[in-house]
Amino acid sequence: MALSAFIPQDPLSKLEHEPTMVLETAVELVSGHLQESFKPLPLISTAEFTGIDMNIVSQVEYVVDLPLASDVEQGPQLDAVLSSVLEPASGAKKLRKMLLETSELIVCPGVYDGLSARTAMELGFNAMYMTGAGTTASRIGQPDLAIAQLHEMRENAEMIANLDPFGPPLIADMDTGYGGPIMVSRTVEQYIRAGVAGAHLEDQVLTKRCGHLSGKQVVPREEYISRIRAAHAARVRLQSDFVLIARTDALQALGYDECIARLREARQVGADVGLLEGFSSKEQAAQAVRDLEPWPLLLNSVENGKSPVITVDEAHKMGFRIMIFSFATLAPAYVAIRETLTRLKNEGIVGTPKHITPVKLFEVCGLEHSMTVDRDAGGKSFVSGV
Repeated sequence: MALSAFIPQDPLSKLEHEPTMVLETAVELVSGHLQESFKPLPLISTAEFTGIDMNIVSQVEYVVDLPLASDVEQGPQLDAVLSSVLEPASGAKKLRKMLLETSELIVCPGVYDGLSARTAMELGFNAMYMTGAGTTASRIGQPDLAIAQLHEMRENAEMIANLDPFGPPLIADMDTGYGGPIMVSRTVEQYIRAGVAGAHLEDQVLTKRCGHLSGKQVVPREEYISRIRAAHAARVRLQSDFVLIARTDALQALGYDECIARLREARQVGADVGLLEGFSSKEQAAQAVRDLEPWPLLLNSVENGKSPVITVDEAHKMGFRIMIFSFATLAPAYVAIRETLTRLKNEGIVGTPKHITPVKLFEVCGLEHSMTVDRDAGGKSFVSGV
């Protein structure tokens, strides 16, 4: 019997309240100035022990006894385990490496269902954003007024995040965390298990509304910071690279200075990235980057919303690190659907372009992969094609 590892009780309990930890990486960081401001998570190392002193083992509360290979019934297996075997990295790890090891602006189109996400992947975007407004509108046909809750949001995010295990990381809307610190913790844990790479957590009241509507109300700063603390502790418990984005909607009610103060405090208790929602001018957006540098900031672009249009190039020059386009697919989808249904109602025809066939749509959704799975398994379903 081989003792492969021993685990002390609750090994991360002391880390849950530490906002700054050390990231172990074999790759030299390209952007050195981010190393101090970003909040990497701990890696727990294990080692194999031989000739263990049982006096030491008796002091360990939890012992993991892993069976020897010879003790396990053997079945079909690889001849050898190769270090070169390609294993999909988690979306969180991909996103964290993009922030730590590059200086690029991560452009994330807003997606709300499988087809919009597949289209973004087809076009080669290296990250995506699951919009809460789009999820609420598409899944339950309601406005973005805190009607969609954890179940709808997590389920949709899980579907999108797992369309392709080698695909782009997904940032998701997490609203207010759907309750107090206990619910915030539960939300983060469920998002992590769903494969979400990162999410933004805001300071609106629980009966929140879209960030580009008027009349927003926010909770006191202390309550907001308690949400961030709970979120940070949850991802530490799960030893996840999950990127925690602190969002403030306080600009309308409390002004710019309070927004900066809230984001600075959120950074101190563990948030990785900041998001000030609803900039009133381009100058204000650029000022926020300067006031919070070198901390990474995310810019939410909503055309025809409360903020001026800022292009990708402008955002990059300002110093933003992530840019999400919340309505990038939802608004055009409404326009296209409405025009098509108007044509159907008035002319009796849909008028689909000739190149948009059922096969084309299914190819976008992974038809070739499904056919390959069937063929490689010895199936005969697609011998004659589709």
